[in-house]
Amino acid sequence: MQILPTALTDLIDEFGSLPGVGARTAERYAYSLLRRDARKSKSLAKALDRLHSHVKTCPITFALIDEDKSVSPLYDDTERNKKLIAVVEEPLDIVALERTNQYKGTYHVLGGAISPIDGIGPEQLHIPELIDRIKNDGVEEVIIATNASVEGESTALFLQRYIQEAGIKITMTRLARGIPVGVDLEYADQITLSHALEGRRAL
Repeated sequence: MQILPTALTDLIDEFGSLPGVGARTAERYAYSLLRRDARKSKSLAKALDRLHSHVKTCPITFALIDEDKSVSPLYDDTERNKKLIAVVEEPLDIVALERTNQYKGTYHVLGGAISPIDGIGPEQLHIPELIDRIKNDGVEEVIIATNASVEGESTALFLQRYIQEAGIKITMTRLARGIPVGVDLEYADQITLSHALEGRRAL
């Protein structure tokens, strides 16, 4: 016998399918929406409906942009230093670095990190496009800002070797160890990220 209405259990199941959301949290989210004004639920539904149709990927930086933009505003900004690129794993890592208000270069999103156990190799990442940008924009420094994890470190080492083997002579740096191992950029606090940017080191 079903205890809860089908519509509510369906919503609980959908919330529960999200990463980091357990069964109890999914139940609280669903019940909270049910108790709130119906207009709030419709607003959420509208935002979800627009998510895939109004968000696209920048063809140069691979950051997330509005569907009416041709390239990332951070790349298009004349105040940004195109000769400096911070290479990150995911688009939300850009948000974390921008919150420091210290970085004035551009970004390049790899789209993940090398992880053989998950079937992710270098060929799945936007590495060739990074090489093209380095050449086309006359890049002088690449900050490898991958996460402080086994996968992030492996990706950083691969990028270093890949760029060197491509015969490109530029400065390559890595974020300093202000970021604890196992913590993704999007969850790091602003002070930690600021120190990490200031203390980046040559590879």
